[in-house]
Amino acid sequence: MSLKVRLMEDMKSALKNNDTLRRSTITMVRAAILQKEKDERKELNDDDIIGVISREVKQRRDAIPEFEKGNRPDLVDKLNSEINILMEYLPQQLTENEVDAMVLEAISEVNASGIKDMGKVMGVLMPRLKGRADGKLVNQLVRKHLQ
Repeated sequence: MSLKVRLMEDMKSALKNNDTLRRSTITMVRAAILQKEKDERKELNDDDIIGVISREVKQRRDAIPEFEKGNRPDLVDKLNSEINILMEYLPQQLTENEVDAMVLEAISEVNASGIKDMGKVMGVLMPRLKGRADGKLVNQLVRKHLQ
């Protein structure tokens, strides 16, 4: 079952079960997918949809510290719930050790010698890790190994 079909089925289920948070989260991600399809004038495949969902998760994670500063625990809880719902549609996340091993492999693959080669390493790594690891974690690990 494609991700698009799965999202539609889960939205129908959320409507039947009167689960407003799940329904609104899925509706929002479907709207983001539709917008990307209109922008690119093509139908997105599952890999592209994973990219859209990953971007939505990242946006929520980035917003949490701002809501914490604003003393809005209700919105922090809502964002965390939305992140949990969206994570169900992403591939199994890699552990930090697994990402670290892939970083070392990519560094040796491109013969990176210093921080100036970070772009080469990230260019090799990010397509492999798309939707499976947080970009900030990958960036930190690459920096650590290249310094």
